[in-house]
Amino acid sequence: MDAYMKELKHPLADVVEALRQIILKIDPEIGEEIKWNAPSFFYAGEMAPFNPKEYKRHIVVFNLFRKDCIRLVFPSGAKVGDASGLLEGDYADGRRLAMFSSMDEVQSKRPQLQRVIKKWLSVLDKN
Repeated sequence: MDAYMKELKHPLADVVEALRQIILKIDPEIGEEIKWNAPSFFYAGEMAPFNPKEYKRHIVVFNLFRKDCIRLVFPSGAKVGDASGLLEGDYADGRRLAMFSSMDEVQSKRPQLQRVIKKWLSVLDKN
């Protein structure tokens, strides 16, 4: 992942790194990988058996397509029941998005981001 970050050519690469560090520090069982050419985070602990096409392990995937903001895609964001306003959208598949356009937004939305991920980990079907 460090090699990926070193090569990342994005105007908001500092925002990506800051968000990455926040997510990784939430729980020691959060793993990371590159998925769809962007950082992706998943629950690395034991879980009850499930169909891998349900993507139950995936917490959040970065979407780096736009140059003016970093979009965090929460594939199962609807399960969290976020009332803070961090998670946007009402997609039928249950995904929700969080947008970050600056380091100021990273700092101001940090508590909400941490709460959302901790809540997601609490509703996960762990073994």
